[in-house]
Amino acid sequence: MSKTAVVLFNLGGPDRLEAVRPFLFNLFNDPAIIDAPGPLRWLLARLISARRTPVARRIYQELGGGSPLLPNTEAQAAALEAVLNDGDAGEARVFIAMRYWHPMSEETARAVKVYGPDRIVLLPLYPQFSTTTTGSSVIAWRTAAAKAGLDAPTRTLCCYPTEPGFVAAAVGLLREGLAKARAAGHDVPRVLFSAHGLPKKIVERGDPYPWQVEQSVAAITAQLDEPGLDCRVCYQSRVGPLEWIGPSTDEEIMRAGRDGVAVVLLPIAFVSEHSETLVELDIEYGWLARENGVPVYIRVPTVATATAFIDGLAHMVRALLADRRPVCSQSGNRICPAERGRCLQAER
Repeated sequence: MSKTAVVLFNLGGPDRLEAVRPFLFNLFNDPAIIDAPGPLRWLLARLISARRTPVARRIYQELGGGSPLLPNTEAQAAALEAVLNDGDAGEARVFIAMRYWHPMSEETARAVKVYGPDRIVLLPLYPQFSTTTTGSSVIAWRTAAAKAGLDAPTRTLCCYPTEPGFVAAAVGLLREGLAKARAAGHDVPRVLFSAHGLPKKIVERGDPYPWQVEQSVAAITAQLDEPGLDCRVCYQSRVGPLEWIGPSTDEEIMRAGRDGVAVVLLPIAFVSEHSETLVELDIEYGWLARENGVPVYIRVPTVATATAFIDGLAHMVRALLADRRPVCSQSGNRICPAERGRCLQAER
């Protein structure tokens, strides 16, 4: 019986307060995050992580002392493994490789080596590709796999911004959020699709992330089929002095307050709950909404282990295994326009 190892990529998060500073150092020492020569990047990462640690520790204290991202990702891994093993197509085991905290690529690659798969599928839990997320994770995995002596044929999923299961799961959750707003007496709420931001200079170099975010939003609103619905795309988590893509989520929440409309906010680029949903969106932006007179603020949950989403991931894994190409998007081909050229497909 053939054995398949599926490796889920995710960001990672500190599992205890003592891990906050090293987690932040790992984040800012990534060349995909700070594009500077190694020694300078190392120094900047030390300085930035030291300065940001007190604020970040307060955030994780709100979450009980650590990030819930790993247990949430473990639940997704278990759900996906159950679906993949529901048949006679061989055995599949799902592993997790976090980028900035444990389990990181090196330890996961060693575990995969012990498992001894006939083939490997790399599956990012980032529907929209960015050099700072999927791109960085793939680079780290290749280094770790080589070090572990992993030589099994490997297929990599590049992106899936409009994958039907992901879209259906998001639509179902959004409908529930809209129903809550309308039950509260607000028949025409404003939908904010909030994605993690990026510095503008990364996008100007050809990163396809914001283009893919727009494709996700277009697919969700098309399936939602509510003509005339007031929808906006916005970006959260802006830090530092660089110019970031916009509009920002906090600006859009304040605009909704001035317009006197209810807000239903859907985190379009996150598929698991973590600090940027549970603290930034729920607590910080919830407070901002109240302070700025937003009559109703409803945050839609992430797709998490929604059946449609997990089934969609399983479908893409099976499609990858039936395809000889080493890298593919949800369609098996490049989906981004030429000017959005910084993706894994461009390496082929």
